[in-house]
Amino acid sequence: MFFDHTTIEIKSGNGGNGCVSFRREKYVPSGGPDGGNGGRGGDVTIRADRNVNTLQEYRFQRHFAAGNGEDGKGKKMAGAGGADLVLKVPPGTLILESESRELVADLRNDGDEVLVAKGGAGGRGNMNFANPVRQAPRFATAGKLGTTLKLDLELRLLADAALVGFPNAGKSTLLSVMSAAKPKIASYPFTTLQPILGVVDVSGARFVLADVPGLIEGASEGAGMGHDFLRHVERARLLLHVLDVSNFDGIEPMDRFVALNRELEKYKNLLDSRPQWVVLNKIDLVTEDTVQKLRDEIETLGYRVFAVSGATTEGVTELKQALAVEVLTLPPPELDEIGRLKVYRLEKKYDFSVSEQKGIVSVEGPFIHELMQSTNFSDTESFRHFQKRIIDSGIQDALLDAGVEEGDDVLMDGVLFEFSL
Repeated sequence: MFFDHTTIEIKSGNGGNGCVSFRREKYVPSGGPDGGNGGRGGDVTIRADRNVNTLQEYRFQRHFAAGNGEDGKGKKMAGAGGADLVLKVPPGTLILESESRELVADLRNDGDEVLVAKGGAGGRGNMNFANPVRQAPRFATAGKLGTTLKLDLELRLLADAALVGFPNAGKSTLLSVMSAAKPKIASYPFTTLQPILGVVDVSGARFVLADVPGLIEGASEGAGMGHDFLRHVERARLLLHVLDVSNFDGIEPMDRFVALNRELEKYKNLLDSRPQWVVLNKIDLVTEDTVQKLRDEIETLGYRVFAVSGATTEGVTELKQALAVEVLTLPPPELDEIGRLKVYRLEKKYDFSVSEQKGIVSVEGPFIHELMQSTNFSDTESFRHFQKRIIDSGIQDALLDAGVEEGDDVLMDGVLFEFSL
């Protein structure tokens, strides 16, 4: 099954906590703090790999986490860093932030990668806080929390040219005679249920041709599998509009031509952003006069027209040779989404929230969690640092705005305190 879009949740690793430790060795007169630093949390990177063809790996497993850093130890021993996580996706994958739909990265080529979540920094051990005045610090800092993100992964096939058309236009037959691809071919609509790529070789010149499953009217609004199929047209340098000239179901070919172009125009102005050639297919089923009349009518609209028969291969060689000359000179189209980012990390300097729980005002969030973990409440200096950070971060003002008064109970990261100014 061709799985080409999914949503995943990723989390970078938490940094390890710094250690509070003092050197105590027999016959060693100079002791002192020797608590080591915590290890950094692991990063999450997404990388394009040509050996991966679909997003099938992310169909059922959608939660991924890098390793956490280890806590520091005594004797100035730093904790080990958390294991980094690398997720592999096919080239042509877009990565978007789920809620805002902001583009994080466009991984077009094999080896392209983006750091989507950086691991939390390790906390500092108490050996870092010793100075001539404070010779025995009894506190360390907690490691920073990792980042959690929901990301949309969308695969858009990388093809030089794309065959588009209504069902039964003969696109799969054309792909089979122009390349080594072996698509399923039958006489009923919607034989092709997923995009198929084929490599076309013309005297050493090679390009990739995609067979996009048959579209229907209303595809630009999502009718049928419209959006799922149309997204794969966006990468193509050139569109090959395959038009069935046999009129087998009573619908005039020009009516089909106009209807499909209307859908392509509605979907992100595809016709304005890339050239289109028209391929009159199944010419073996109609007269030469019918083909010539249709060719003249479409050419007057400014399109380049080819007449072929996928069944007999008439005209196929001419089409392949023209494509080999044209597509490799065309630049790859740019997508509508804007802004590539090499690192995507949402972070606030003081990330906390104030809410009420069962009549008690509560402060929660990464900032207060890290501050609580970093504070030794039995140590006077550490507690003073805690009070200063509460004021500097704006938590005290937020509590006053919430109506908290002197002597009221307040929850700080789940721990009950008495509020005082």
